[in-house]
Amino acid sequence: MTLRMLNESIAFQANREDGCTGRFREGRFKSQILLDEGALATCKIYMDLNPIRAKMAETPKDSDHTSIQQRISEAQVGKQKEEFFLFIGNPQ
Repeated sequence: MTLRMLNESIAFQANREDGCTGRFREGRFKSQILLDEGALATCKIYMDLNPIRAKMAETPKDSDHTSIQQRISEAQVGKQKEEFFLFIGNPQ
């Protein structure tokens, strides 16, 4: 399944649920391939800071139901999950 096909099915379902037509959220969301570790880090930082930019939280630790909040809590007790490190050293 290509990203285009995936986006089309998501758009169809979202439009049906919202009672609208057109591109998914009018083209606001896009798919982007992350080609290396730097791109992955940039994407994670962008997503981690979204609740702060939206004024839903003052700090990443205060942003409820987010992966950054979970990662901070785990780092404080030395229990970070290994799956967060799989991309390092393997950009393919």
